[in-house]
Amino acid sequence: MSVVSVAENQSAIQQALAQHGVAILPPCDVMEATAMFKAAGLHAQCTILDPWYNKGIGGTRDDYHAFVIEMMQAAAEISDHVFFWGFPEIVARFVEKIPAPLELVAWLTWYYKNSPSVIRGWRSSQNACLHLAHPGAKLHPEHFLNAAQKEKQKEGKLRYMPGPTSVIEEPLLCGFVGKDEQTGHPAQKPVAVFQRIILMTTNPGQLVFDPMCGSGTTAEAAMAVGCKAIISDVSEEFTELAESRLGVPRITRLGEHKSKAKGYHRAQPGRKVSACRMEEEVSLPFQD
Repeated sequence: MSVVSVAENQSAIQQALAQHGVAILPPCDVMEATAMFKAAGLHAQCTILDPWYNKGIGGTRDDYHAFVIEMMQAAAEISDHVFFWGFPEIVARFVEKIPAPLELVAWLTWYYKNSPSVIRGWRSSQNACLHLAHPGAKLHPEHFLNAAQKEKQKEGKLRYMPGPTSVIEEPLLCGFVGKDEQTGHPAQKPVAVFQRIILMTTNPGQLVFDPMCGSGTTAEAAMAVGCKAIISDVSEEFTELAESRLGVPRITRLGEHKSKAKGYHRAQPGRKVSACRMEEEVSLPFQD
């Protein structure tokens, strides 16, 4: 799909944002989606990159390191903040290789107590996220003030601006926990986790971009805090899942789309896999 045709459909994206607060692109890989976003002349306050973790259910690819760096570089061109998710042992490899002009703002941890892992050693109970940003990119810790702190701020008596902690504690969507929120996506994160990172980097009405959106959690979180979102996923199955979840149809575009994605095995069509199963499968290589 050419970038030119995407630019020609800029009005469709803007119309979807105006009508629904979210635009769902047709299935496409992360680099194609980012090219579409850039060609449409759009800018996001934050971009969320949550690829498969190169192990377990998502499969593997030999060029994973180069693939992630390329994603970061592309995201840096169209957004102020970039969030890169993964397991700690995967994410750690990129801390010293962050592409300029991005800088490391914080190492974030999503911690969940209800790990279903079956290993006999240390059970995984966290995901890691690198918060990257352009120098001087604005943060919004004021969004986390409680009522008393807001009153003190209004009176000019707030001595300092307390920010949120870098550890986000929310239970894994597993079994009966978060049952109403579960979509069947094998690596689904709670809306509350994404709400925090969006609140920290945006003001209401601003734009969030997620080119690896899975079942659409980023869009739901963005709309919950008054932001707009553009999302996409290479999988037709997950794109349909996001449409159903959000009640928003994907935008249409000219031409026939053929995915350029390679090297990953997607969840089997129609297969309902919980985040519990995802956690179990990725933990198995670490069994003794």
